[in-house]
Amino acid sequence: MSRVYNFSAGPAVLPEAVLQEAADEMLDYRGCGMSVNEMSHRSQMFQDIIDEAEADLRDLMGIPSNYKVLFLQGGAHQQFAAIPLNLCKLPGASGKADYINTGMWSKKALAEAKRFIDAQEIATSADKTFSYIPDCSDLPVREDADYVYICENNTIYGTVYHELPNTKGKILVSDVSSMFLSQPVDVSKYGVIYGGVQKNVGPAGLAIVVVREDLIPEDDLADVPIMMQWRPQVNANSLYNTPNCWSIYMCGKVFKWLKSQGGLEGIYQHNLAKAQVLYDYLDASELFKGTVRKEDRSLMNVPFVTGDTDLDALFVKESKAAGLENLKGHRSVGGMRASIYNAMPIEGVEALVAFMKDFEAKH
Repeated sequence: MSRVYNFSAGPAVLPEAVLQEAADEMLDYRGCGMSVNEMSHRSQMFQDIIDEAEADLRDLMGIPSNYKVLFLQGGAHQQFAAIPLNLCKLPGASGKADYINTGMWSKKALAEAKRFIDAQEIATSADKTFSYIPDCSDLPVREDADYVYICENNTIYGTVYHELPNTKGKILVSDVSSMFLSQPVDVSKYGVIYGGVQKNVGPAGLAIVVVREDLIPEDDLADVPIMMQWRPQVNANSLYNTPNCWSIYMCGKVFKWLKSQGGLEGIYQHNLAKAQVLYDYLDASELFKGTVRKEDRSLMNVPFVTGDTDLDALFVKESKAAGLENLKGHRSVGGMRASIYNAMPIEGVEALVAFMKDFEAKH
């Protein structure tokens, strides 16, 4: 068996130890004679899996007791609609929300919210191709806004909020898909923190939503599809309908792996070290250039270019042949992008830099 270094932005690299453990349990999960893919989501065995996963996630993130954890289908895209449909149905809600646009995913979230509520953009970095995070210290937040929304780490453009915006007392909602569980987090600063797991936590097909209890509508929302409502899933402990059992199971294993790495502080130090290796080289290179303002660089997604589209294409082709997969940048921006999520070993980043040095010497 020969594994490559997978720099995909998602679905993405998973810890080898997790993959091996899942492989060992594929045909017979803990003596039950069947795979997790085959067992009923109503069985006690699966109930134990989801309960343990939630307990480990709460421990990792330090989730306060007044927050609910939901394992939901539909990915982050479904939450683009579910968030306004739930938060703007609370007693006293105005049906207004303010969005900070730092790239494709916040732009899509804003467009989806506009289908249902009065949603507006209050800051953006579109003027410089989303290569920075705008100043969020004194935003024009509306006095009657129900919430302020951000995409905290932009997978495509490689930016991250190193300081949360001043929401002037309004609820903060954050999509953390591509930085989920990559560093310590103070959940109490958010009303809703959520993400699709396929970038940094587990297999595709699941979103984890952590939401403060008082932000979950109490009553049935007659004009909102039931699968978009949080309350039925809260009442059913994420088992209102058949969930993505496999992804929940795999995420649970990743949570345990993270705990074995020293928790979120331990993995954060690992991520800092990896990113340092790549950014130090980019800063010194005469051929390759990072595309993000230094103070806004992500530890998870690192876009870079040569300045020559033909040379970029050659780099992607030759890197693939060298066992460095999925380095082509997103189709909307071109160039290259290395996603160096939690499970990417530092040896993978070192191999990438060694290849880049060799490529630079030749070109």
